Amino acid sequence: MPRAGSHAVPGSYPRSVTKYRAVFFDAGETLVHPHPSFAELFTLVLNREGFDVDPAVVGDSMHVISERFHEAVSDMWTTSPERSREFWHSVYERLLEHLGVPNPNGLADQLYAEFSDLSNYRLFPDVVETIERLRTGNLMLGVVSNFEAWLEQLLETLGIATSFDVRVISGVEGMEKPDPAIFNLALDRAGADPRESVYVGDNPEFDTRPAEDLGMLGVLLDRRGRFPEYPGLRITTLDDLPSVIGLER
Repeated sequence: MPRAGSHAVPGSYPRSVTKYRAVFFDAGETLVHPHPSFAELFTLVLNREGFDVDPAVVGDSMHVISERFHEAVSDMWTTSPERSREFWHSVYERLLEHLGVPNPNGLADQLYAEFSDLSNYRLFPDVVETIERLRTGNLMLGVVSNFEAWLEQLLETLGIATSFDVRVISGVEGMEKPDPAIFNLALDRAGADPRESVYVGDNPEFDTRPAEDLGMLGVLLDRRGRFPEYPGLRITTLDDLPSVIGLER
């Protein structure tokens, strides 16, 4: 299987019209992100409460969050507001401990409120143009995401909800990646064969590997260079996605 870097190399990918009929996306860190960034938003809350923490230090500690996500692979944390709050509190508490920041009553609640505020999210700059390019190729588009039910409202607020023919959100459906059931549900709703479908996400464990196990083409979107040795298709910007799947300009 070919591998892509941050920019598509001319001649590296098929130049004919793509054989794929559907492209599905993860949401967090693929389409949307906390604004201005997780580290900066996290730091703003701490600074507001009198804790002097550098955003760069928080950014260098993101592995703590990755470890917690790995542990929660079957926790179904998005499927109710109570589970979501419990999970994110555990994330914030572990990160605060790692940073050496005391966790007084209410700090985790403030962080949870900040990160569930729709106004604190933005689209990545490469999202809208990529969606438009895929649309010109008559591809069906979908979202399959481990996210709370309010993702639907967030996509509407950001103006891209109607760009997706299918939206399968774990907080609505009661199932989470990497369970193949959530991918199969999206494929069924799209009427798409997995061999003619692409899945784009930022995490091999939750996104590309389970999609590939079903026969889909997995494309790892590694915006922050976390997986430089990933053996499959890997890009660092969505700008490269159309070329990777063989879609002509």
